[in-house]
Amino acid sequence: MSQDELIVLYEDNHLIVVLKPQMVACCPDESGDDNLFDCVKRYIKETYSKPGNVYLGLVHRLDRPTGGVMVFAKTSKAAARLSAQMSGGGFEKKYFAVLCGTPNRTEGTLVNYLRKNSVNNMVYVCTESEEGAKFASLAYEIKETAEGLSLAEITLHTGRTHQIRVQTAAINCPVYGDMRYGGRKAVKGKLALWAYSLRFTHPVTGEALRFIAEPPREETPWNNFGFLNSADKIY
Repeated sequence: MSQDELIVLYEDNHLIVVLKPQMVACCPDESGDDNLFDCVKRYIKETYSKPGNVYLGLVHRLDRPTGGVMVFAKTSKAAARLSAQMSGGGFEKKYFAVLCGTPNRTEGTLVNYLRKNSVNNMVYVCTESEEGAKFASLAYEIKETAEGLSLAEITLHTGRTHQIRVQTAAINCPVYGDMRYGGRKAVKGKLALWAYSLRFTHPVTGEALRFIAEPPREETPWNNFGFLNSADKIY
């Protein structure tokens, strides 16, 4: 990922908010691929001519196929305070997802227990008593339906691996483009999952912050939905 491709939404001495492209890892992994974390570090080093190693704190993650808003900490103090907010539920994370099919209810809350198989990197719905089970909760609202697809706004209450993909697949409405969890309803294409809104408190000033980045609404399947182009939509 080149510096020219990096989109900075906000920056100050304590944090930097950027747009994560789809199919770019948010941080270094076993693949060795270039990633957003290293790109942001290069940007800071080159922009401010910083000598030596540049500090950057990873506060949260997005799956490689998911695009949207991410915040990184530029100081260890900011990282600690943002991480405390994250673990304490102080972050509001909202997503848009295009689902295959339509849930029985136009809005609701999905509650499950999930466990991760580290061998195949798959996550499964399980019972509370199973080893490794973790509580998972999200709220969804269907904004529009078209061509057998649904545009859902999703608010995460917990931050489990592959959570949205697994929980929506469990109600037979997998995310468009999800060949891993989509089963028979899977549709080939770029994963239609986008972290569009991130709200939190500034770790130093205490100011309430919110950052929004719309999904690529000209691309399939986002272009099926007029809601994303409506002038009166409220995020």
